[in-house]
Amino acid sequence: MHYGEPILVTAIRPSTPASFSTTQSRLWKPDRVLFTPAALEEAWGQQILHRVQALDLPVEFLPRNRVTGVRGEDVRETYDLAKRTLAVVTAPASRLKLSPIPPSADWQFHLAEGCPAHCQYCYLAGSLQGPPVIRVFANLPQILDQLPTYERSGGMTSFEVSCYTDPLGIEHLTGSLAECIRYFGSREDGYLRWVTKFDGVNELLDLPHNGHTRCRVSVNAEPISRRMEGGTATVPQRLQALRQLALPKAQGGGEYPIGLVIAPIMAIEDWQTHYSQLFDTISEALSFDCDLTFELISHRFTPNSKEVLTGWYPHSKLDMDESKRQTKRNKFGGIKYVYDTDTMKELRGFFEQEIARRFPQAKLLYWT
Repeated sequence: MHYGEPILVTAIRPSTPASFSTTQSRLWKPDRVLFTPAALEEAWGQQILHRVQALDLPVEFLPRNRVTGVRGEDVRETYDLAKRTLAVVTAPASRLKLSPIPPSADWQFHLAEGCPAHCQYCYLAGSLQGPPVIRVFANLPQILDQLPTYERSGGMTSFEVSCYTDPLGIEHLTGSLAECIRYFGSREDGYLRWVTKFDGVNELLDLPHNGHTRCRVSVNAEPISRRMEGGTATVPQRLQALRQLALPKAQGGGEYPIGLVIAPIMAIEDWQTHYSQLFDTISEALSFDCDLTFELISHRFTPNSKEVLTGWYPHSKLDMDESKRQTKRNKFGGIKYVYDTDTMKELRGFFEQEIARRFPQAKLLYWT
């Protein structure tokens, strides 16, 4: 396995639909990059250090294995400081023990926690403790070495790596996603799944994935994406990246299995028209045979996530009116607010019909 200098891959760009821009979104560059002493002792931590130094980013070496100095005078200032900070740390022992993550995958593991995007419905709000610093794990080889014990011999075992971060959004700083793809390309029974709202895929196109990685992009209707997904690639840019990943090697692509995560689906005004237009854009980008899946996730929130999001985005137009929702409890008694039964039925029927009509060969994995 490669734990040394980052590998840069130059690939031929595949053809682009006429209405799609070939311009990629700007890479996220943190204002501060913090390294703990433990992270610097790791070979992968040194590899990350080489990457951030090559980008001429400001590096700070912390005296202890604690990340400090990321709290402001109020919630908004803390959010702003944290979201501009990358901390390179080591994953604690608790992160080496995997948890199931249905319906997305059999298991989840983590190469980082926190995300550089500014989505006003952020799934991580209330899930991670403390300021939303992007924490990257320097002991990635140790994390990967634990995974075979979770594989089912002779069967497909899937591993999701996007639960607590957007791995592509930080890939230029870490190289960790590429390392995961290489790792799963060498496995018999393990399969990697990742999802992103970014588009910098060029370094992934020539990796030896052997069909053991499914690359997915998260997309949404234009009004939602434009107003609520700050700091990300546009939906056409994401779809162009997905097209690159899916195209055959002979056409300059990565020939990966791919997927679309439409989330969070919202019953906004005239939602049928907006989501029909999204499907038009998807159809144009994926106008060839490919191994394609869909995952559909309706918008929901919890009391805790609403409180956090309201502090982060006090002027957001995101609808979190509990009186318009019905409550749903998890097995631990926690409450989340979801659309009522009739709205859910109407939304689900529309999406299932559109996917069956437009993409008859694709697999719809789940609706939630």
